[in-house]
Amino acid sequence: MFQNIQTILKPLAFEAIGKGLQNITGASSSLEAFESPVGDPGLFGPQSVVWKVHADFSAMMVGGLSSLMIQALHPRALAAVWDHSNFRQQLKARLGRTALFVASTTYGGVELATKSIERVNAIHAKIEGLDRHGKPYKANEPDLLRWVHLIETVSFLNAYQHLALRPLSASDCNRYVVEMNKVGEMLGAINLPSTLQDLQHAIGQYEPELDFDERTRETLQSIENYSVGWTEKPFFSLILKSSFDIVPHWLLQKLQRMPDGCLQMNGRKVALQIASQPVQWMLDEQGVCAVAKARMR
Repeated sequence: MFQNIQTILKPLAFEAIGKGLQNITGASSSLEAFESPVGDPGLFGPQSVVWKVHADFSAMMVGGLSSLMIQALHPRALAAVWDHSNFRQQLKARLGRTALFVASTTYGGVELATKSIERVNAIHAKIEGLDRHGKPYKANEPDLLRWVHLIETVSFLNAYQHLALRPLSASDCNRYVVEMNKVGEMLGAINLPSTLQDLQHAIGQYEPELDFDERTRETLQSIENYSVGWTEKPFFSLILKSSFDIVPHWLLQKLQRMPDGCLQMNGRKVALQIASQPVQWMLDEQGVCAVAKARMR
């Protein structure tokens, strides 16, 4: 009897959760592309730390929003996005494209991952101009690509370490940094670090270039005013606030924000861990990582 009820309710629950995730992320792509070629491990494979970290939906959302905020502190990097996209008005679409890129390069076969990177490189090759201080930028400039890559890597890792019930060991954190360098290098970034400590040091070297201006402020406002349905608002609010919690303190100061108290942050962390369980339950069974694992079997 119980098994029959579960058989009926489970697909309904999965469908409801899936629609909620689409409303939050803007992602609506099919998983068919991740089903083949059979046995193709892609750029990393199922034993990688990248597969483990990127399978955690809430950590990836928290890390993704956090990285967008921090990246907006670099005037030339922000100008490349500001001048050549409408991300502030269509942030959900931008997040959806980013989520698809991360999924493709993480869990796709080698061809899918490579084509995704080549597509981004082709877009970057056409983007250039002057920032608001008159300094020239090119989207495919190795130093700017390095900045974006470093911030994404540390943000995803910080979010996972913050939210995971079993955080990574120090050696696995370093493995994650090294594994992520593969995508960074394919995108054109150079001089990438091989340990978490070196990664944090490399980010600190950008400090003299960082600036909080009106464009940065408007970018933060766009993220904080991100539109989701009323049913997803409580969950997304936890994600949004947690994305500030994982920002390193010196960068949080650059963003002109003050950290919340430990009690408030820990309460929010536990609440998000609990709220994430139904979402993760569904994704562990039929999300992109599950499809990629089936492809390997």
